Amino acid sequence: MGTYSALVDVTGANVQNVQEFASVWGDISQDIEECGGELRDAYAMLGEHDFLVLFEAADHESALQIALSVERYGLDTQTMEIIPVDQFGSIVDDI
Repeated sequence: MGTYSALVDVTGANVQNVQEFASVWGDISQDIEECGGELRDAYAMLGEHDFLVLFEAADHESALQIALSVERYGLDTQTMEIIPVDQFGSIVDDI
């Protein structure tokens, strides 16, 4: 399973305020699981983006399904695959 991060922005009419987002969050978590993913963590953020969501997915197609599923709730996502620094170090050693 790969690990992915999604920078999430509240943009749509489906989420008007923080309370509405909290009520939708359970549905989002369930959608991630239904797409074969596993929610690892989520954070509210100050700055350019509203939330950071970390999840695992079996492959890129599953990660795309998860990102599209989240966007159905009026959220805009920028999703990227991430790797732990320790794993990055071993990749670099092989070069």
